[in-house]
Amino acid sequence: MTTRRWRILRAVLLSLLALLLIAFVAAWWLLAGSRARLDGQHKLAGLDASVSISRDALGTVTIEGSNRDDISYAMGYVHAQERFFEMDLMRRMSAGELSALVGPAALKVDLNHRRHRLRAVVEAAYAQMPPAEKRALDRYRDGVNAGLADLREKPWEYLLLGSTPQPWRSEDSALVIAAMYLDLNSDGRNERELRMAQMRSVLPGALVDFLLAPDPDWEAPLSGRLSRSPVVPAADVFDLRQGLPAPPSSSLTAALAPALDAPRPGSNSFAVASALTGNGAAMLANDMHLGLRVPNIWFRTRLRYPDPGAPNGERDVNGVSLPGTPAMVVGSNGQIAWGFTNSYGDWADWVRVLRDPADPGRYKVPEGWAKIETHEEHIRIKGRPDAILKVEDTRWGPIMGKDADGTPLALAWIAQLPRAYNVNLMQFEQMPDVAAALNLAPQLGMPPQNLLVADSAGRIGWTIAGNSIPLRAGIDPLLPSDWSKPGSGWQGWAAPSQYPRIEQPADDRLWTANNRTVDGAALALLGDGGHDLGARARQIRDDLHARASFAPADLLDIQLDDHAVFLARWQELLQQTLDGSKDPTLQQLRQLTQAWRGRAAIDSVDYRLVRAFRDQVGIAVLAPFAARVKQQHPDFSWPGQNSAEAAVWMLIRQQPAWLLDPKYADWHALLVDAARKVTGELGQQPGGLAARTWGEHNRSDINHALSPALPAWLARFIDMPDQPLPGDNNMPRVAMPGFGASERLDVSPGHEAQGILEMPGGQSDHPLSPFFGAGHEDWVEGRPTPLLPGKTVHTLTLEPEAG
Repeated sequence: MTTRRWRILRAVLLSLLALLLIAFVAAWWLLAGSRARLDGQHKLAGLDASVSISRDALGTVTIEGSNRDDISYAMGYVHAQERFFEMDLMRRMSAGELSALVGPAALKVDLNHRRHRLRAVVEAAYAQMPPAEKRALDRYRDGVNAGLADLREKPWEYLLLGSTPQPWRSEDSALVIAAMYLDLNSDGRNERELRMAQMRSVLPGALVDFLLAPDPDWEAPLSGRLSRSPVVPAADVFDLRQGLPAPPSSSLTAALAPALDAPRPGSNSFAVASALTGNGAAMLANDMHLGLRVPNIWFRTRLRYPDPGAPNGERDVNGVSLPGTPAMVVGSNGQIAWGFTNSYGDWADWVRVLRDPADPGRYKVPEGWAKIETHEEHIRIKGRPDAILKVEDTRWGPIMGKDADGTPLALAWIAQLPRAYNVNLMQFEQMPDVAAALNLAPQLGMPPQNLLVADSAGRIGWTIAGNSIPLRAGIDPLLPSDWSKPGSGWQGWAAPSQYPRIEQPADDRLWTANNRTVDGAALALLGDGGHDLGARARQIRDDLHARASFAPADLLDIQLDDHAVFLARWQELLQQTLDGSKDPTLQQLRQLTQAWRGRAAIDSVDYRLVRAFRDQVGIAVLAPFAARVKQQHPDFSWPGQNSAEAAVWMLIRQQPAWLLDPKYADWHALLVDAARKVTGELGQQPGGLAARTWGEHNRSDINHALSPALPAWLARFIDMPDQPLPGDNNMPRVAMPGFGASERLDVSPGHEAQGILEMPGGQSDHPLSPFFGAGHEDWVEGRPTPLLPGKTVHTLTLEPEAG
């Protein structure tokens, strides 16, 4: 190469390097411009007095002010600077407005959610709120918009999407509450009851009752009796050996997933009274199980402000807040500690809409005929023309489905009512004791939850939190019903005196884990929205009774309990099934599961293999019933939140020939075939059966919402490391890919210095923030992190702008 050519090439390379350097610096400058302001003094309009915002090494925010209104403003400011994109996703998700931000990939979600017209609902809710609640939301709104405006650049996600963030509105905080309704109430679709109706349209009622029966072997209610043991239907009720040949049942794995305990939004919460703590106060544990993401849904928060009702005249609240709202969701105020678990009561019903044959625009109501209201919803789609959704609305709710006989169905759901939204949860900050907190619970505008409370005087209590428990009459709440008859349907709302309530139980212990908590009239009031099987609750109950004294670390140990109590009988069944087998692969399966460690540890091979065996047995047992329903209803899947453990276990123990899939010679053949499927599916992978650890399957998979749109090498900078996790669903330590404990709180009110708060996913959504991913590794390892903030590393003071 000549000297001249070399000089030209060198100049080109240097120019390209300079361009790359300039691009890198520009990208860094833009990215860094959206980091939260952490230090200094800043003047803002909208404050009455100065507010201090300090942070520790985990990013825990301590907000100190002279009044709660300024605290709300500062919370909004901080939430917007650290989490505005996630707040925006939550309001857009519930309103059905995601496609305007991210494009057609979100259209399916928008179409489903827009049918509820939740933006119109929350606008009506805000209009009806008393002045004090409006003021709280308005001050929070002003803080959010001030925090957003105070960033040098818009949040980095909008730079990536080429979009502009829209200002926060007061009613958007109610949309965040609506997002929680969707998450905790089966995405607002109530498919569970549709699938039950499909089953009953094909199979005998006694058989459906048996297949969907709760399992008394695993129940652990707070009060009342265990359910009756299900009764296997006789051959004259249903016989798989007679009638038409069964349709193919080999491709039903996905349809039967809900029967095998698929992940569900839920939580653990338990409490012990002062007789078991040694410090004069009660103690509470809470871990809420949700889809996990980067950053976490919750925000580590401490609030301090004057309050004459508080100890020493200062209110000091520690726990987690929900960005998008001005409320502390769970925590301790020095006098009470509180936590929630999803109640799985029945908060939605399908209503048969009987159209007028002469005028399909009318439908039958108790007083005659009413007109169907039609709304044209315009769904904006980034880069495309709007999608138009026609919503047909009745007095009960939008028409969203069809009954098994084709009759249109409207969905009555409490989240579609303005009454279901308020921010009364903020009042928990001032509650002095258990009784006051339980009295407030029926006034909370939120998805109905199990509420557990512990107070500094040593008392504990439970009730349902939520102001919208419907009073039903004349209907079967688990099936589509005709509400056109006078006196049928929802006939008002439960009064506070009707709410079930427990205070100071005789054994000084309370627990909830999405299980059935009550029976009789109380259960009839709350309904069955798909209670958990109960194995998790029973194990927590038994763990609580295994000790006579507790510290916060002892409660954390229960939250981290990964003992496989539930699968012990399945391990014994597998050993009995394979006893005497001459098949080398089945002999290996028996050997690998013989020394039962009984834990869902990351290195457990025995746990993974036994769990896979249970899944295969469940599919084989239920397949012929599901296949028959699916033959008439192709969209059928097993009713969600409805484990079939009771039916499956009873069938394989009693082995009725008439309920065995005819393709098997006997029940033993079914069990052996299930074991062969385990060896076939897992044994063919590298390393064979002996290498199939639970941790290989059970990975953390906690990612940022935008990472699927990025190249893998880039996504790794905004995701948490993909790590193996111990735990599973039918034990206290709930852990599945992208799902699990969104926090672990253990605290005795008045003794917060000994409290524990773990949180995955980090505090900030900004990859350049010192708080990005902070605390996540401690959550993975189960290492306790303190509830109270540590040493202050950053302090920002917000001052009211003159005039």
